Amino acid sequence: MSRFDTLFQSLKAKNEGAFVPFVTLCDPDFDRSFEIIETLIANGADALELGFPFSDPLLDGPVIQAANKRALDGGFSTDSCFALIEKIRTKYPEMPIGLLLCANLVFVPTQEAFFKRCQKAGVDAVLIADLPILAAEEFVPTAKAHGIQPVFICPPNADEATISRIANLTEGYTYLVSRAGVTSAENQSHAGNLDTLVESLKRSNSAPILQGFGIAKPEQVKEALALGCDGAISGSAIVKIIERNLDNQANLIRELSAFVSEMKAATRS
Repeated sequence: MSRFDTLFQSLKAKNEGAFVPFVTLCDPDFDRSFEIIETLIANGADALELGFPFSDPLLDGPVIQAANKRALDGGFSTDSCFALIEKIRTKYPEMPIGLLLCANLVFVPTQEAFFKRCQKAGVDAVLIADLPILAAEEFVPTAKAHGIQPVFICPPNADEATISRIANLTEGYTYLVSRAGVTSAENQSHAGNLDTLVESLKRSNSAPILQGFGIAKPEQVKEALALGCDGAISGSAIVKIIERNLDNQANLIRELSAFVSEMKAATRS
């Protein structure tokens, strides 16, 4: 089984949900980013969703856009990101690692080169944010050939045919978007049909469902689990902690530790 498959099986046996934090790799720099990720894991992260800094992110709101810019302004490229992933994988051999990035970062080096590099670095899954489900075949076979699980987003307006296709193609986990728009810790509104989407995904035998977008409080994690999701992803709230502590790493680690511990505690019955 993959690391994600093993994780969800283990959590189910314990009657727990998954808490998955998102951060942009190399924000604000390589060494501090590694310490941030160590802190996430030490305080209960069940898996990691990691972003590659990119000049034109599509799903990201202002907070994560700024994280992209900080990493890029520091000179941290795709090479740096893969080096950081390799360092994480060496220290945490069982931690599931998923990437969330834009298609250009895969397309430019070629799918073959990119997914081969993912396999070498120890990546488990890749979600290409701007890859339409109808164009999935361009990337999915190459990803699978290198042992990388393809992940797709289930949007709030997904119809039954789209849900069926997502469930058929997605491995590792399914990313259920809470609402339309871009990432934001402030915009915590959720689409009114999430329960219906969860039911439809489960009927279609989808991979475990992680709800993301606007997840910034422990009660939202509990709400996601009550809907039938298998866990929750939180990104902007974490990146905001990084942003307001750029000049105080010690306080950053303290705030992150408290936040992740509280969010993980909410996954336990």
